[in-house]
Amino acid sequence: MITLNMEDQQLKDILKQALREARPMKLWHSISIGLLLITLCLTGQLASSPQGSEARATATLTPQAYLPIVTATGALPSGEVIDPANIVYVGAFRLPDDGERPRTFEYGGNAMTFNPDNNTLFIMGHDRIAYGDVPDGNQVAEVSIPTPVNSRNVEDLPVAEFVQPFHNPTAGYFTNMEEIPRVGMAYLNHPDTGPKIHLGWGQHMPPDSDEPTHGWFNPDLGNADFQGVWHIGQQDCNSVNGYLFTIPTAWADVHVQGRMLATGRYRDGGWSGMGPALFAYRPWQADGSPPPTGTRLSETPLLLYANSEETDTFERALHDYQHPDEWEGGAWLTTPGGNTALLFAGTKSTGTKYWYGWVNPAGAELPCVEAALIGQFTLCRLADGTPCPPEDLEECAGHNDYRGWWSTRFDAQFILYNPADLARVAAGELESWEPQPYATLDIDTHLYLNPPEWEQDMLGRGDQRRQRIGDVAFDPSTGHLYVLELYADGAKPIVHVWAVED
Repeated sequence: MITLNMEDQQLKDILKQALREARPMKLWHSISIGLLLITLCLTGQLASSPQGSEARATATLTPQAYLPIVTATGALPSGEVIDPANIVYVGAFRLPDDGERPRTFEYGGNAMTFNPDNNTLFIMGHDRIAYGDVPDGNQVAEVSIPTPVNSRNVEDLPVAEFVQPFHNPTAGYFTNMEEIPRVGMAYLNHPDTGPKIHLGWGQHMPPDSDEPTHGWFNPDLGNADFQGVWHIGQQDCNSVNGYLFTIPTAWADVHVQGRMLATGRYRDGGWSGMGPALFAYRPWQADGSPPPTGTRLSETPLLLYANSEETDTFERALHDYQHPDEWEGGAWLTTPGGNTALLFAGTKSTGTKYWYGWVNPAGAELPCVEAALIGQFTLCRLADGTPCPPEDLEECAGHNDYRGWWSTRFDAQFILYNPADLARVAAGELESWEPQPYATLDIDTHLYLNPPEWEQDMLGRGDQRRQRIGDVAFDPSTGHLYVLELYADGAKPIVHVWAVED
């Protein structure tokens, strides 16, 4: 594989602008154009603009010669994988209103799944808030899918309609995990069980007790009849409950004993493993009935990187891993021609530095670490994972209250894995940390990135904006990939649509 490693941020921005303005082209062609761009940069044939987060450089190349938004370049892996140039943006649509919290999509988008029996989406609304503030949050509604529109004006977008209004299928469940919930949903109409929405539930900081995390409910939301709750084997709660999607039946039957649900999570700071985790499971008994409450379901690990409690160095990790990474959605993509890929979507830390603490009001390039934690773990790192110099280990004056993992830069991305690599993990031929993405797509150019002003301290501004992407869902019959952009319509998400082509 050919990888272009560029340390200079200005060069990265130049290439990124070229990527964003590109027309789709084949990957092998992208390599030659990419090398040409680098040559032009090094020989001074690109006119650079002033420094700053808004500054970009303009190439003297014509738009037809620009790269597509593909940053992991090289020959496609062997096997029938999806060419990233064939993931084409279509447009977006808005979500409807249904009243005050929790019956609203504001502060929602935690989970989403496609219903092929109704050509609709089930989407989770306003999150629960702990300590009794919003105890009935994370309600679920079913909405129509209007024809998406490609416009930079949110007001131009069509609005979905409610097919089923908000209901609370998990009422009385997961009451010990309500502090920043993490949830995944997957619709599956299997002959053994009939149509069910499968669910995994966690929270940002897992409880001290060993809480079960998974269940299912009926897609008739007024008669949800929640069943569960179950564990995913002996797996860590941090690794199993952030996204959930189906695995194609033929692949599941051959490689994972018919376990056709994929569940996993990425937890910032590497607690879940230094990259997205994924496990195949099947939560029904031979007669299609739900297992008893508390059952530890058998699982097959497909991805599991080393976690930060095992090692302080970035070994057995996702390439270019950084602690503030956010992988919030996953989908198993297929095309009518038989091409396939495993996709994760999220907000990737791509900064030159990243740290645990706060945004520094003096500038995005300056860390602001939590001084009380100095010496307990590596609070600040450079892009390559090495520790920051000592002068960066300071708590800045005037920071806000939104502590966490921050970076000098974030980007919304898709990463694509070859399912053949996961099959080798399931067969014991590869370790669970060995598979790596064969392509990375930057999707920022299609996002609105216009969160409400009153939430920008929490989310970050400009290049430091976090939480760009929520969950995703896929319709294999049309090849449409649905992606939630968080905080894009006031506090509500917007649904973006890509077409996955042969």
